[in-house]
Formats: sequence, structure tokens, C-alpha cells
Amino acid sequence: MNYTEPQIPQNLRAKEACKYLGIGLSTLWLYVKQGKIEPIKLSQRVTIFPKSELDNFIENSRIQVA
Repeated sequence: MNYTEPQIPQNLRAKEACKYLGIGLSTLWLYVKQGKIEPIKLSQRVTIFPKSELDNFIENSRIQVA
């Protein structure tokens, strides 16, 4: 039996992005306010976070810590 990792969608909602990054919702919105993560606003109540943007944030965070 072959094991395959679950596919992560290319765009995540805020709660999904938090789970992906391992941070809380208020921290996510703080990073948005600070310009560290750039979301896409689809409507007044719907905001998505491209997985590529989250991956870039993770990579940049690693560089700063190292």
C-alpha cells in the first residue's frame, strides 16, 4: 500500500493558514498588519492566503533566525 501525503490547497482561509504555520489567528493578522504576509481579499468578509506566500514567509523566517 502506498502512502501519500494529504494535498494542501493552493489558497487557504485564515484558520487553515494558522494551522499550516502553527500560529494563532491574532498572530496571523499581526503579520498581515506588519506586511510580513500578503493576503488576497476576495470580498469584504473573505480573505485567502496563497500557499506560496505562506511558504515564502516560512523561508524568510528561517533565514532571519539562522
